[in-house]
Amino acid sequence: MASRILMPVPVCLIENSQRKGLVVQQEALQVLSEVTQPVVVVAIAGLYRTGKSYLMNRLARQRKGFSLGSSMQSHTKGIWMWCVPHPCKPGHTLVLLDTEGLGDVEKVWKKQKCDINNDTWIFVLTVLLSSTLIYNSKGTIDQQAMDQLHYVMKLSEHIKLKAAPEKSEDELKDSEKFVLFFPTFVWAVRDFTLRLEVDGKEISEDEYLENALKLKAGSSPEIEHYNQPRTCIRQFFPGRKCFVFDQPARKRDLVRLEELQDDEIDPEFLQQVEKFCSYIWETSPPKTVRGGHFVTGNMLGKLAETYVKTIQSGAVPCLESAVVALAEAENTAAVKAAVTLYEDLMKQQVKLPMETLQELLELHTKCEQEALKLFMARAFEDNICCFQADLLRQVQQVKEKFCTDNEQASRVKCEAALKDLSQDLERRIRDGAYSVPGGYELFKGDEQALVGKYRELPGKGVKADAVLQEFLQRKQAVAKVILNADVSLTEKDKELKTGEQDRNERAEQEREVQRKKEAEDKQKLQDQLRSCEEHKLQLRKKLEESCAKQLEELQKMMSHKSKEESALLREGLCDKATHMQLMNSRLEQEYYTTKNNIMSWIEIMAKTLLDLADVIFRHWRSGSGGSLPRSL
Repeated sequence: MASRILMPVPVCLIENSQRKGLVVQQEALQVLSEVTQPVVVVAIAGLYRTGKSYLMNRLARQRKGFSLGSSMQSHTKGIWMWCVPHPCKPGHTLVLLDTEGLGDVEKVWKKQKCDINNDTWIFVLTVLLSSTLIYNSKGTIDQQAMDQLHYVMKLSEHIKLKAAPEKSEDELKDSEKFVLFFPTFVWAVRDFTLRLEVDGKEISEDEYLENALKLKAGSSPEIEHYNQPRTCIRQFFPGRKCFVFDQPARKRDLVRLEELQDDEIDPEFLQQVEKFCSYIWETSPPKTVRGGHFVTGNMLGKLAETYVKTIQSGAVPCLESAVVALAEAENTAAVKAAVTLYEDLMKQQVKLPMETLQELLELHTKCEQEALKLFMARAFEDNICCFQADLLRQVQQVKEKFCTDNEQASRVKCEAALKDLSQDLERRIRDGAYSVPGGYELFKGDEQALVGKYRELPGKGVKADAVLQEFLQRKQAVAKVILNADVSLTEKDKELKTGEQDRNERAEQEREVQRKKEAEDKQKLQDQLRSCEEHKLQLRKKLEESCAKQLEELQKMMSHKSKEESALLREGLCDKATHMQLMNSRLEQEYYTTKNNIMSWIEIMAKTLLDLADVIFRHWRSGSGGSLPRSL
């Protein structure tokens, strides 16, 4: 679906107005709701009038789209969004976010009418929504550039990791775990005029950035001021990349940059832009949330709504709370989608009436497995047992309706067949054909012939014997009248013998129908147990994968902290390196604690699902008073 979304121009995702503040726009949410693919969210932030929009238009492979403007007035207000097919990742949608310029002079002049944290909130939202964050600046990466990026130092004050406060001083601070959730960081330096070299040795753009992020030893206020933004960037953004760009054209042509043809733009700049775009397209990861869940467009819209609503309330956005709210919505949607898939698949494959219950249950098993597969692919681990139990309950209800419909279809077909086959018998009864000596034997012979023809008919379904028994029972009164009128049966003992024989035959037929019913009930119970075991198996697999991702995330964070510790030691910052070592030790302890608790947690979750399933099945059987036989 997402590949067919056509957005000729960007739309505003989050409006930033003086009167209402930050407001999520419904038009953008509607667009995102139709993007069912994973999204790669590339956002750009930076000072106003630094050419951010031009780079974003290039990433969309367009010349125009995001407004460039040509004056000192910031054109982009709030956060604007452009969804385009991803040029390198089939099955993904590229979501480009162009943000309002930070430090807009016009906003500073009107500060009394604006939230003084306005720019900070724009930057916070950009970080929270993106999987790759591009910071755009001009000139060089010097102290002035770092000072202009002071918003990064406020992230720890404006973002919470957990909803509940920390319980122990030994636990890591929220900000020390931001590395797990923050986007890749790309610094784009525009109008760069320096030579990329240190001490006469040529260096790469990435080395230029890392040199600019080196810390100074000491504890004076000046050094703390110097180190703080650099420390935050190093701590929050493990994946870092740098690109430098020459000035794209002559100064007088910059005002119409989006109108310039390629031969009017500096060739070196075009190569730099091509290199930049290729890197972003090829390496930017899909947006994920805790547990490694890929974010779709619809989920991205929900995250934007949650974060903005929190900011509007005066609170600080919380990653845990946002994911819990997202999990609730996604798990509900996953149940609905899975039940819909199950019902659609059953409708496509079930041709009523099915000949046997076993055939129907085999189709049910296949369709349920597909539905469960869909649910597990979409569902979050948060409270998953209750949602999976709800899926089990709803699928059970739909299955029972198919069973009921199958029985009804079989009944209708069998009754129609008997009605058609018995027309000649009914006519002979009306005509008195059996009111003759030997009439009873003649009637029984015709009745048996009718039964033989009926049994030969294909496709009667599961109610074939039950409907036949009901038919024969209705004919008992007629048979008795014919028997009494049969002048050939004058001997009383012969009459009694014949009646006893008929009763024995009817009793055997009733027992046969009852045996089939009990066999079908056993099949249904066995299918319920199979279904429950399949749900348990898939839940265990889902939880094991989730735990593996959780451990992988902790390992990545430990690896990042270890690298940072080594870098601090190389820079001669032993105190900071010691602090990083202690932090890594706590992470290692958390890693092994988490690993040891995984199996017991999985067992508890699996048992919870089994208990919920048992309640569902007992409730389903409450009408007949049955209970789940553990021996089956």
